[in-house]
Formats: sequence, C-alpha cells, structure tokens
Amino acid sequence: MKHSTDRNNQKTMKIAEPKFGLGAVVRHRVYDFRGVVFDIDPEFDNTEEWYNAIPAEVRPSKHQPFYHLLAENPQNYYIAYVSEQNLLDDAGNGPVGHPAIDEMFRPFDGTRYAPKATNA
Repeated sequence: MKHSTDRNNQKTMKIAEPKFGLGAVVRHRVYDFRGVVFDIDPEFDNTEEWYNAIPAEVRPSKHQPFYHLLAENPQNYYIAYVSEQNLLDDAGNGPVGHPAIDEMFRPFDGTRYAPKATNA
C-alpha cells in the first residue's frame, strides 16, 4: 500500500494497490458490461456531480482504485469509469470487441491485452 501525504508531509491514509492492471479484462459486478482497463486512478478522480449522481445506497468509497475501461454491453461500445469494488476478472470469457482496443493494445493473449509501446 502507498500512503498519500498532506502539505505537512504527514501520512493521511493508505491507498490500495490496484487489483487489475492495464489490459485486464473485467466485468461489472452488477451491470451488464465488460471492458479492458486502459487507465487507473489510485483514488476517485472524477467530478463531484458524477459521484453524487450514483444512488447513495450503491455509491462506492472514493478511497479505492478507479478504472477507465474501454467498455461494451450488448448494445454499445463506450468509456466507463468504475470503482474496484464493482469489478470482477472476466478474461475467461474471451476478448472484448471495443473498436479502440487495437489502437492501445496488442491482441488478446487469452488472459489480457498487452499495452502497445508508446513513442512519447
């Protein structure tokens, strides 16, 4: 675990290491979608408006990793932002069909997508 620090260099809380890495295939614990992790925030890093739009009874803690996903459901492809507590490993169900995957990752290897090298 990592610690975040305030301006006085004092430990304020522990930040969990992400359970899923870049290229992991995951599915939502409740809703019917799955996706590929393309970015990870160690803690919530979206707007308060977005956060408060989640019903209070299912609103996740902000103090956990949040994942940016190239997501798909039976109707669409889209970008999702999901807390770690709401994700499950889904590599066993095969590749994800999101069209942006080929831009960021190598082909699915049966367990994950390996990120392509960047020239940045």
